[in-house]
Amino acid sequence: MDPFVSAILTILVSVFMSSSISLATSNSTSENFLSCLSTHSEPSNPISAVLYTPTNSSFSSILQSTIQNLRFLSSTTNQPLFIITPTNDSHIQAAVICSSENGLQIKVRSGGHDYEGLSYRSNVEFIIIDLRNLRSVTVDTENGTAWVEAGATLGEVYYHIANKSNTLGFPAGLCPTVGVGGHFSGGGIGTLMRKYGLAADNIIDAYIVDVEGIILDRKSMGEDLFWAIRGGGASFGIILSWKINLVSVPPTVTVFEVSRTLNQNATQLLNKWQYIANKFDEDLFVRAVSIVESGATKAESTILVVFQSLFLGSITELLPLMQQSFPELGLQAQDCTEMSWINSTLYFAGYTVGESIDVLLNRTLQPKAFYKGKSDFVTQPISLTGFESIWTELIAGNSSPVIIMDPLGGRMSNISATATPFPHRAGNLYTIQYYMYWQGGGTNTTTDHLESMKEIYNFMSPYVSKSPRAAYFNYKDLDLGIIDVRNTSYTEASVWGNKYFKNNFKKLAVVKKKVDPTNFFWDEQSIPPLH
Repeated sequence: MDPFVSAILTILVSVFMSSSISLATSNSTSENFLSCLSTHSEPSNPISAVLYTPTNSSFSSILQSTIQNLRFLSSTTNQPLFIITPTNDSHIQAAVICSSENGLQIKVRSGGHDYEGLSYRSNVEFIIIDLRNLRSVTVDTENGTAWVEAGATLGEVYYHIANKSNTLGFPAGLCPTVGVGGHFSGGGIGTLMRKYGLAADNIIDAYIVDVEGIILDRKSMGEDLFWAIRGGGASFGIILSWKINLVSVPPTVTVFEVSRTLNQNATQLLNKWQYIANKFDEDLFVRAVSIVESGATKAESTILVVFQSLFLGSITELLPLMQQSFPELGLQAQDCTEMSWINSTLYFAGYTVGESIDVLLNRTLQPKAFYKGKSDFVTQPISLTGFESIWTELIAGNSSPVIIMDPLGGRMSNISATATPFPHRAGNLYTIQYYMYWQGGGTNTTTDHLESMKEIYNFMSPYVSKSPRAAYFNYKDLDLGIIDVRNTSYTEASVWGNKYFKNNFKKLAVVKKKVDPTNFFWDEQSIPPLH
């Protein structure tokens, strides 16, 4: 036989044997996992009723249902061996025990909005625990608290609070279809944060399943772990539910949206905004959103800056406050709309004013798209010439992100940087989210947009925080660095960990070592144990 042909046959046989061994191993792992689940399943509520395999007719629809980023809804995205949609805590306990025994990675999904799809994809054998069935919200108006299951969405939380009271609310995000499991555990910024802090700042208890499948509350988990789960992500166990402190909101709040182009002094207004927005009265939240408005040519394109506000009070209270703090904006009564706090959550989510709050219960209204997000924190005002350079860069690009600037200050500056894992407190003027989305997912299209995002992010480096250049953990960004394997070291992970958590990263790693020393709960940007 020709030596070359012989060599090719040898390679083919080797590949076939390797694939066969891998398939056999996978089948064996699956069978052992299922056998283990059977052993730990309660006869009265069998886990088999909520377990789906790739051969099940509902598997694909359940997998795809809450994949919000279409970048990861493709044939090249690895599928889980199983999806479990638990209806009670015992299902989650069994899944943890049996995944640990069989070396399977667990991905936990509540809303599927994580920017890098880490709740439903992996490069190793894994299962998904989809919390869609665990979404009850129990409101106690007398004590001003609520128990929220981790599979609930922000919209469902807001709806159930408003159904019981028109003077109670909760400080969390703007998108109503985001799941609370990830949002709360990563911090949770929103329109009420200048008054009341983050969602994580208002958590007073929680139930979590630990690495041994044991359910712990705040008392039994201890204060170190309770500290870690309020902003440190899903590296420590699986959250079952959160107990939250509700906050006071007036019966009437006021919103406004004022847009200005470059020819209408948008740059000067934004420059002034960054000096004062973090010093406004705590009842006033005014954010700025910058968008490229394309013209027929690049020369005819411009930047539109949109100032969006929530004020905890009436128009008659807001106008003199704005006249005193930000007269340059020229806010008029006709720019403002009074409404209830619950209707303001619809307003910021982009729904029509006057629409029924029942829309908050719809978990599928969020339009899916291809997208990429990044974040920054600004600690020193950007100069006028700096903004002009940024506009030039944005307009010149083939594609440009929306730039969302949320003011900090107020309560955010009064909470210690070590009170929770979220460290971006006093000294930060505002946070920036870069959000780029597109339609059509061809490889070249996606690559071009991702490169454009990197270019603007690199361009922004002189204008944002340094040493480290900080980032917000809920705007997950794998460009900052990843964990490829479970034994990635603390030092390797600190490349991105210090950006998200600054000096709190080390304490998170110490807690991780204490509660999950083998790093069972891990993903590409989870907290490693500090050995």
